[in-house]
Amino acid sequence: MKISARNQIKGKVVSVDHGPISGKVTIDIGNGNVLVSHITDDAVRELDLKVGDDVVAIIKSSSILVGK
Repeated sequence: MKISARNQIKGKVVSVDHGPISGKVTIDIGNGNVLVSHITDDAVRELDLKVGDDVVAIIKSSSILVGK
C-alpha cells in the first residue's frame, strides 16, 4: 500500500471494542505510549482488526483534535 500521508505510526493492536456504530481500536506504539482510534464498526470488521495485529496509524494533520 502506497499513500502520500507522512504522519504514519507503526504499532500493534492491543484492544478492539465494538459498538453499535463505532469501534474503538487501541494501538501500542511503543515506549509505553498508545493511540486510540474511533472508527466505524464497519471499518473494524472490513479490516478484520484483532488484538496482536501489526497496523499503521495514518494521521491527517487537519483531522487531529486536542482537548484539555
